[in-house]
Amino acid sequence: MNHSKTLGLSDIIGPIMVGPSSSHTAGALRIALMAHELMGRPPKEMRFTLYGSFAHTYRGHGTDRALVAGLLGFRPDDLRIRDSFEIARAQGISFDFQVDSKTKPRHPNTVDVWVRDAAGEVLSVRGESIGGGAARLTRVDGIKVEITGEYSAAIIYQQDMPGVLGFVASTLGDAGINIGNSTILRERKGGLAYNVLEVDSAIPDEVQQMLLKDPRVLRIRFIPAFSLPEGAGAATPRYTPEEAQELFPKLDYQDGTSILAHAYTCNISLGRAFLDREELLLAMQGKDMSGTYAYLDRALQVMRESVRAPLEHGMHTMGGLIGGEAHALMQLCAGNRESHPSNKLHQVFSGVFPKAAAYAMAVLETNASMGRIVAAPTADSAGILPGVIDALNKAGDFSQEELRDALANAAAIGYIVTRNATVAGAEGGCQAEIGTASAMAASAATQLLGGSPQQCLAAAAIALTNLLGLVCNPVAGLVEEPCQKRNASAAANALVSCELALAGIHSTAFFDETVDALRSVGHSLPFELRETALGGIATCKSCLESCRKAPYGS
Repeated sequence: MNHSKTLGLSDIIGPIMVGPSSSHTAGALRIALMAHELMGRPPKEMRFTLYGSFAHTYRGHGTDRALVAGLLGFRPDDLRIRDSFEIARAQGISFDFQVDSKTKPRHPNTVDVWVRDAAGEVLSVRGESIGGGAARLTRVDGIKVEITGEYSAAIIYQQDMPGVLGFVASTLGDAGINIGNSTILRERKGGLAYNVLEVDSAIPDEVQQMLLKDPRVLRIRFIPAFSLPEGAGAATPRYTPEEAQELFPKLDYQDGTSILAHAYTCNISLGRAFLDREELLLAMQGKDMSGTYAYLDRALQVMRESVRAPLEHGMHTMGGLIGGEAHALMQLCAGNRESHPSNKLHQVFSGVFPKAAAYAMAVLETNASMGRIVAAPTADSAGILPGVIDALNKAGDFSQEELRDALANAAAIGYIVTRNATVAGAEGGCQAEIGTASAMAASAATQLLGGSPQQCLAAAAIALTNLLGLVCNPVAGLVEEPCQKRNASAAANALVSCELALAGIHSTAFFDETVDALRSVGHSLPFELRETALGGIATCKSCLESCRKAPYGS
């Protein structure tokens, strides 16, 4: 069961999550949440063994709290995640964390989860957080699997006997449940076998009981697909699944050139062109676009909320390396007489640019204090897009539809980069995360301010070009320093790039070429400069001193 994931809008603008890291927090929680679904009953005892990157930074990234929260059934955007230890203890649930620094796992973000319920039943899984809040299970009770939660999955423990497969398939078929994929594993001929199924819908309890009445079926474990936002499927899609399947290859954009061609052919914005693709993607699943619009509205709301609190006062972050910077910058922007008595300072620092920087810094404080943010495209770069959009909206007062389409526009840029290069700092350095987010914000801003689709791509190309080669060197491995200041700088870069594009100044390299360059540069960066905290700023003497003072440093 190895599907190449078809990226949708919420894979780029999202997940909506509690910080500080999409891979180390949201992805870790998703592993534990899948274990929670497989278990089907409340846990009594939890044990976690952490490998690779997880083993080094699990406290500072809240990985430990996220894992406990996932087994409690919390979703990635639940603010109770930061209090999961206290909640588990109050329910009489024990938990323990072990670090294995010697074993080299297949993926650097790997964890083994062992859980026992009150009746004594035990489940063990191995999971990998694969970036952007996504995750996969690679083992369940020692069985090799490949379960991502993108599809509903069932593991049927059965006797390796003639007729069992037919019985399972016919029972599910009679209940109207379609099997998308099936993999059979067995210990030995005639012994225990494992039927790992991907199905298009949930398997109701009554259907599971029908299967279990056959003595050849010993146990069923089930994971429902991660649901789309509320509202999905509320109306009849414009296209049938068959029609959407036929049309989708034409709108499954390979690059910026193809999405630009569709935008000009249909005389629509870049954002609307990406929503056309999203509509077909959902229609293939029998769903309409209402859930997508609800999701975009919620993302905009969360973005605004993630800006607010740090502007009023400093936040207590996980690593303690930042806190109060956004408030200080906002005081400068607001012309605070007590802190900054000069009128000239206010005159210079009162426009959209410094506010966008302050807002971007605020989101990083919210993120680092385990607040709720929207990864766009990652948690490390989550401040740039809301910083730019919120600052522009306060100056221009755009409609909700215009703001939705701007997010869709940003998703189009992030999608092209993800498809053809990477948005992961561990693969491509900070240029991949901060650079992509700045390009997304530049394109979205250009569309909001009346730019053409061609100008949107020009702005994205300029923004990305300006940040090519930016290395990823987080101090103490935390999403705090220099991440916060880079979010501020990248927000300003996005606005400069937008301004240049609107003035008719083109990027020398077309957008697709800059994406190719990002991929090439990312491959050339040494390992130490790709989110390892082993090079660059992270190794400076003063930064190492800060690491020793940080409560959760690596």
